[in-house]
Amino acid sequence: MTIASFFTVLLTFFVAEMGDKTQLMLFALTSKYKIRSIVVGTAAAILVINGVSVCAGGLLNEFLKSHLWIVKLIATVAFFYFSLTSLVKESGEEEGGESKIKFAALAVFCIFFIAELGDKTQLSAITFGATNGLNAGLFFVWVASSIGFFAADMIGLVLAFVLHGKTPDTFFKLLAFAVFAVFGFVNLHTVVTSLALRAYLVPIMAGAAVVFVALCIAISLKNRYSTKHGRTETTD
Repeated sequence: MTIASFFTVLLTFFVAEMGDKTQLMLFALTSKYKIRSIVVGTAAAILVINGVSVCAGGLLNEFLKSHLWIVKLIATVAFFYFSLTSLVKESGEEEGGESKIKFAALAVFCIFFIAELGDKTQLSAITFGATNGLNAGLFFVWVASSIGFFAADMIGLVLAFVLHGKTPDTFFKLLAFAVFAVFGFVNLHTVVTSLALRAYLVPIMAGAAVVFVALCIAISLKNRYSTKHGRTETTD
């Protein structure tokens, strides 16, 4: 693989990832996890998913085309889950600080990995891998794509880190809630259309929205009860 080809792959992934949903997702994750955990989890996810993609090549491409709805369904559930948990006030969470979650880097890895499955950057890695074939150049495709991918996401993360100290934590929590909720409904729409259920699209989306809103209300009521109960205990 030539130097020109290496930088072509790198720049391709850098440009493709700029403004992508995972870049915005990392911005939102600053409300839940520390920067170090996000960086470690993101780097590991990028290396793994790009490694799998470039090695699998055209074979994985065919698999994803046939089973993309399964991946999107998993992503839908994951996005709704993380949207709702963004509203939850954790008992171990201090005012103005990140929640103290064990294995945060692993959580970020899972979120990022699921979100990126079937995305254009993964399919680009598959394409480059299939083009080069199983030879020494495959390693450089993996390295170049991972560097470009990671650099673009870190730009979004640095911006989030700069703003985090100047913006109330509530803003980032609400941002995380909104971002993950939107991604959840977008993926649900993809699943429904992929299964040729377009005739039932409106009732399915409406039903999902009703359930989602009901869960949001339940979480809000639980947060109010926990806050009130906590204040009562403090007074006593």
